[in-house]
Amino acid sequence: MTMTDENGTAAAQVPAATSARLPLAGNKAGGDNAAGVPASPATIDPEVWPGVAHAPSGAKAVIAGKAAGLLFKAAVRRLPLQVAYPDGSVLGTGGPGAPVMTMLRPEDFERRIGDNGLIGLGESFMAGDWEASDLAGVLEVFAASVDTLIPKPLQTLRTLYLPRTPRQERNEEQNTRSNISRHYDLSNELFANFLDTTMSYSSALFPRSEGALDSVPWEALAEAQQAKIDRLLDKAGVRSGTRLLEIGTGWGELALRAAARGATVYSVTLSSEQRALAQERIAAAGYADKVTVALQDYRAVEGEFDAVVSVEMIEAVGYEYWPIYFQTIDRVLAPGGKVAIQAITMPHGRMLATRNAYTWVHKYIFPGGFLPSVRAIEGVTQQHTTLRVRERMGMGDHYAATLRLWEERFMARSQEVGELGFDAVFQRMWLFYLCYSRAGFQSGYLDVQQIVLDRREAQL
Repeated sequence: MTMTDENGTAAAQVPAATSARLPLAGNKAGGDNAAGVPASPATIDPEVWPGVAHAPSGAKAVIAGKAAGLLFKAAVRRLPLQVAYPDGSVLGTGGPGAPVMTMLRPEDFERRIGDNGLIGLGESFMAGDWEASDLAGVLEVFAASVDTLIPKPLQTLRTLYLPRTPRQERNEEQNTRSNISRHYDLSNELFANFLDTTMSYSSALFPRSEGALDSVPWEALAEAQQAKIDRLLDKAGVRSGTRLLEIGTGWGELALRAAARGATVYSVTLSSEQRALAQERIAAAGYADKVTVALQDYRAVEGEFDAVVSVEMIEAVGYEYWPIYFQTIDRVLAPGGKVAIQAITMPHGRMLATRNAYTWVHKYIFPGGFLPSVRAIEGVTQQHTTLRVRERMGMGDHYAATLRLWEERFMARSQEVGELGFDAVFQRMWLFYLCYSRAGFQSGYLDVQQIVLDRREAQL
């Protein structure tokens, strides 16, 4: 999975706090409050969490905080939620059953969003300035209203204060492995604590026979992940004898299923941790002679392949490198070959408006990432390649269901995650990421598409 948000504002240029396993800070990681959310520690190590340990201070921060507080209160007064303050006041139009955002340190919250915008929203949750028993529900309200949270006159000034992506996080070849490593090399054990047995870190595809997607059980997830993979392999025409290129190995499930069909698989990844476990799984299944997993940038791939499959990897490519991504696929695809990708997408207008933004997700989760629109994929392939989009299927509601299951599993494994060395601030950060992502799909702000491309000539 590669997920990015937007609407970020100025953030300190510091290394992502997720670059390594972290020492426990303050109270025991995994100590849950009544809502099941890891409790924030009484003290936070500023060397580990420089953007979280202390709220901005000084006269400028106070003024910016007061202004941000007024804007925030004006926005939430008309939103279908409840924002409860320590003095007993409650803002919002939400009635009984509406999601509740409980302010614990409103001044710190306001200073953080005054200084860092939506980066501050995430950091304030990590610090424990506010809580929510239904975090995804609160964030879904914000996601559904993203175009109107800030008054239009102020929106026109965004480009004056939105930070640009740091040079060291742009997805040039010398940076890409570092960007990928900061997320995917955290710990295979961390991911194993909330993923299913297939170790698939992308949207599943649930059969409708399972019932409503908002209530599908954990036991249905592994089979739904395999169904997602099988549909992509079918659409790419992968069968016995197929030479398959996979861009983005993950932990090897797609390569395993392709090899089981009799395909020969060349899979590339930039995550050394993922590669090691993928190779173990492939060897254990008896397919080591059918699958090669290379620690290699996609741009360096050579050879010819009958099919190319890539699952939720384009989001890590970067806006300016999409032509190279598709040109590489075009270059190695054999005549008559097919391409099947799974991509998280966002509306084209929002994509254009935010393509240079630096956000909370960039800072803490996915440096260098950016979500395409369907229109962008169609435009890039038409302008820069011989490939054409032939078919696509949206399945955003399936991603919301997948994320709900991951979120529930992650919270249930809080103690185990803490024992791996991931402190309470990390756990609150990861929970915010999962819930923010789910909110995007539940609100319809985000979608995920399975897209099939080939070189067939247009019919005259």
